[in-house]
Amino acid sequence: MANGLAKGKTSGHITTPVGGAPKAHRKKTGINKRTALCREIAREVCGLAPYERRILDMIKTGGSAADKRIYKFAKRRLGSHKRALVKREDIKAINAAQRAKAAGA
Repeated sequence: MANGLAKGKTSGHITTPVGGAPKAHRKKTGINKRTALCREIAREVCGLAPYERRILDMIKTGGSAADKRIYKFAKRRLGSHKRALVKREDIKAINAAQRAKAAGA
């Protein structure tokens, strides 16, 4: 803080601090309806990526510690813990939807 003096640690003209614009990470909110629709259409048209198909196959084969293997594989491909967990749950939801569709048909 300036004190109006010419010398010393706090030397300089006294000013009032101006609050800047909020940083982008402060205003992050939920997903937009339009964005969700676009992503859904893209997923429907393009299907799963090769690594996502591999995760889906791991879920289907199951076995002991399948969740851990899926997590480790996804983490290696995506780069972070949080993204890996979200992706695992996303692919599990896709698997559940496929099973429900097969059971209903």
